[in-house]
Formats: sequence, structure tokens, C-alpha cells
Amino acid sequence: MQEPFDITIGEIDYAIFPEGNDTYVVFKDGKEYVQIQKDTESQWLKLDPETALPLFEEDEEINAIGREIMAYVPEIEEEEDEEADGEED
Repeated sequence: MQEPFDITIGEIDYAIFPEGNDTYVVFKDGKEYVQIQKDTESQWLKLDPETALPLFEEDEEINAIGREIMAYVPEIEEEEDEEADGEED
């Protein structure tokens, strides 16, 4: 599963937590903001906070967050622990 990551749109920072199945929990200003789900390449849906069912209404902020999620490329971290595991006695 993909690790959480941060995106910035304009001057607003969002923390993105992947949930699987193209569903993400979005935090804004350090607080849980919304849960979203990919509908199409350019269309994202906000999920109802109580029922987790998709709300089929146009929301440009949600679509902008979705575009940034799709554009995000995770940074590759080197494994430094591999050398420590192979020590000889």
C-alpha cells in the first residue's frame, strides 16, 4: 500500500492518506478534512462522512486534490539497513 504523502495547492497544504481502491483521506490544516474517491481520470468524488457513499456533485477543490494525487511520484528511499543485516561473526 502507498505511504501517506503531502501535496500543496496554491498556499494550502494537504496530507494524503491512501486507503486503497482509489480512496484517500485528506487532512487540511492538520485536521481530517474529507474522504475522496477516484471516479474517472479527471473526476473525483467526495464521500459522505457518515455513510461513506459518494456524493455526485461537482467540486473543483476535490478535483484539484485528485489531480495532485495522480501527479504525485513517491521519493525512493535507500535501504541502509541491508548492510547491518549481512554482518559476519
